[in-house]
Amino acid sequence: MNAATLASPVPRSAARIDVARVLGWTAVYFTLLIFVLFFVGPLFVMITTSLKSMEEIRLGTLVGIPRHPTIQPWIDAWSNACVGVECTGLSPFFLNTIYLVVPATLIPTAIGALNGYALTQVNFRGQNIVYAIILFGCFAPYQAILIPLAQTLGKLGLAGTINGLILAHVVYGLPFTTMFFRNFFISVPSDLAKAARIDGAGFFQTFRHVMLPMSLPIMVVVIIWQFTSIWNDFLFGVAFTSGRNVPIMVALNNIVSSSTGERPYNVDMASAMLAALPTLLVYVFAGKYFVRGLMAGSVKG
Repeated sequence: MNAATLASPVPRSAARIDVARVLGWTAVYFTLLIFVLFFVGPLFVMITTSLKSMEEIRLGTLVGIPRHPTIQPWIDAWSNACVGVECTGLSPFFLNTIYLVVPATLIPTAIGALNGYALTQVNFRGQNIVYAIILFGCFAPYQAILIPLAQTLGKLGLAGTINGLILAHVVYGLPFTTMFFRNFFISVPSDLAKAARIDGAGFFQTFRHVMLPMSLPIMVVVIIWQFTSIWNDFLFGVAFTSGRNVPIMVALNNIVSSSTGERPYNVDMASAMLAALPTLLVYVFAGKYFVRGLMAGSVKG
């Protein structure tokens, strides 16, 4: 009896299972590829169109690789695009948004961290009611608070200013930041805070030296969330600012809608890319930290 006769043949059922598995994974990857093309396709069109001259767009189509790439549309979008009757470009409004997004991100993050700590590690009467009221702010739509918020900013003398818009985003962002930190701190063992108090640490000392260093993962999540929400906001910007004080998304809308005659598609696409670039870079380079931060408080203990 030779080795060939001793070798057992592969069962047909196992072969069928292998074929089915290969076909299943092929279908999964094909579906994922379709979704990738669906989402990346518009971005590809925006980038290629922004690198074409208007002459090339007239002779060809919006879809296609530019034959003679040029960055002039990007230069025009940054420094020579028209907003209303004034040609200024996106640069001043980009700086407006930087001035807006830094304090409007850091202030709610700091207050939300303190709120989340107080709601989980300190027992007081009506704790759940207070959190329920704060949580209600997460579900209040922008449109429901536009009029009272506009009246409040008017009485404070902040109507139509970046400072008023900062205050609006701070107030609207507090329920979200509080919810994120509260859900994270509730997974932290209470024995840590008790041990710190036994060692003589007070309320703020425990928060600063024990809780705050542990909350870095969720802090990254909160900062990314708040930054992208504020940067991409249009409604608050158009409602509470005007003129040279508008943020970049409002300026982008003004640039696109103010085009007269032949529409400069290349400048419009370059303007849209410039406006979306910061949030795109945030998710490209910090997206994995966002996911890790969300998972950090998912398991208690």
